[in-house]
Amino acid sequence: MEAVRAAGVDELEAICGGCLSCATCHVYVDKTDEYDLPPMSDDEDSLLESSFHRRENSRLSCQIVFNDALSGLHVTIAPED
Repeated sequence: MEAVRAAGVDELEAICGGCLSCATCHVYVDKTDEYDLPPMSDDEDSLLESSFHRRENSRLSCQIVFNDALSGLHVTIAPED
């Protein structure tokens, strides 16, 4: 979430500021099998279940802590619910 915001992308609302309470940072992760993403927590899964736009590759960007191993990771911002 912070990397997307730092890149100047305004479309990612992230209303709760990364507190895992709103799902407004919902993204689709491209090529999830190529990156060692942290496992999805029950709370993240629960928030994503409330989205009409959830897909198999859905994640909350606030739960993906960017590091060198994720260099090149590409995400697409999901439509608003």
